[in-house]
Amino acid sequence: MRDNILSYFDMCQREGASLQRGMNFRLRGRHSVILMSVQPNAPYRDRIEEDGSVLIYEGHDTPKTTDNPEPKRVDQPQFLPSGGLTENGKFHRAAQEFKAGRKGADVVRVYEKIKKGIWADNGYFHLVDSWQENDGNRHVFKFQLVAVEDVESDDISEDLRFTEAQRSRIIPAEVKLEVWGRDNGKCIICGATDELHFDHIVPFSKGGTSFKSENIQLLCARHNLEKSAKIQ
Repeated sequence: MRDNILSYFDMCQREGASLQRGMNFRLRGRHSVILMSVQPNAPYRDRIEEDGSVLIYEGHDTPKTTDNPEPKRVDQPQFLPSGGLTENGKFHRAAQEFKAGRKGADVVRVYEKIKKGIWADNGYFHLVDSWQENDGNRHVFKFQLVAVEDVESDDISEDLRFTEAQRSRIIPAEVKLEVWGRDNGKCIICGATDELHFDHIVPFSKGGTSFKSENIQLLCARHNLEKSAKIQ
């Protein structure tokens, strides 16, 4: 469920994979997974645009090695030394095939690091564009993803991609952090500290905003389900 709060272990267990990389293309032949952060000390320049509906995600660097001690000075790679595609290359190829009309948009699940040990499920996105740009030092990949309403991930395979879906919005990281601190990392109703969820007091579907902490609260899974989409 979108806006669930998870640990790293929870994410890996949910996806059935060790998410050691920030970019994970078509895990088990299904949806892709990326890990993002917009914190000031984040290693990549991810950003949210268009009122929370669009994510611009930066590609990832070549690994740090003895021969490559400063990855930030090297162009982000599209190909492996073997000639195969890197994760950058796989996502780039999928985005360009969509733009060319040869396939539907790939579905990507996005997890956002809120602070150490705390991650939020930002839900599903469609991968709709990609390009390379110079950041003043080297060439990096950029990927454009559009937030969509939740889809059934079990129905997503390499050959089945969604091309149309209702746009959704994500809660900005600064709002999540403010709410987390204000509510002391607990459900405001029962004080539970596990299975937490960032909940819209007035649902987005009913005109509520994702951009003000006054409209966001922490609820546990039980109380979030009880509230559902009702305005209290």
